[in-house]
Amino acid sequence: KVLVFTSCQPPISQKILAKMTKSYPTVSEDYQKAIEKCKRKLRGLIAEKNCAPIMVRLAWHSAGTFDCASRTGGPFGTMRFDAEQGHGANSGIHIALRLLEPIREQFSTISFADFHQLAGVVAVEVTGGPEIPFHPGREDKPQPPPEGRLPDATKGCDHLRQVFTKQMGLSDKDIVALSGAHTLGRCHKDRSGFEGAWTSNPLIFDNSYFKELLSGEKEGLLQLVSDKALLDDPVFRPLVEKYAADEEAFFADYAEAHLKLSELGYVFMNFS
Repeated sequence: KVLVFTSCQPPISQKILAKMTKSYPTVSEDYQKAIEKCKRKLRGLIAEKNCAPIMVRLAWHSAGTFDCASRTGGPFGTMRFDAEQGHGANSGIHIALRLLEPIREQFSTISFADFHQLAGVVAVEVTGGPEIPFHPGREDKPQPPPEGRLPDATKGCDHLRQVFTKQMGLSDKDIVALSGAHTLGRCHKDRSGFEGAWTSNPLIFDNSYFKELLSGEKEGLLQLVSDKALLDDPVFRPLVEKYAADEEAFFADYAEAHLKLSELGYVFMNFS
């Protein structure tokens, strides 16, 4: 049996892919029960505090540091360190951690890695988005990744592919689908230098981001360079148009992409 990492690999034929299955760590029954109880607590917190956007940001920024070449970074709980919270792209992320602290204290047996990714999955679900599978068993890493691995909103398609594809090992479809999570939340000038929400209902997970992107700039709504770049690329734009017209297709592709992101460097493929 050969173990093959799911990211950073050359394209695999469908025949070979059909013979491969994902391999996850085995967790105890008690750990799995703690995950389910924690999920219920997270649903309540996120619904009560309307904090889904920052929970998605926490999960994303934790996972999006993964680097294929060095196999460092990724969704392994390192946002618990002040050093990573202090990265420029993570300004304000401490708010999410502060909100989560009372639940974290109740479920201290769950790794920070699983806890932060679970919060992101639940946040998408609570706001009306797709259900994203969650497989526990991530271990906490002892030190944070270096700064500078997350996407820069002031840059275009080449940069997006450099970060998402070359660094993380994700696809063009994943890039566009994941961009659709900007349907949640808003930018804050004191954190990112930008101000405003991408959609008129920033606490609802739907395909509004793509509809707004295609309709052009509007007063009061935000479109960053990295958003508008999706319209200028011959591969990205058809996906934007597809998701604007078909929310079900967007949800399906988003769930797949979010799952990949949350498992970068964590999941193996078994091939026998």
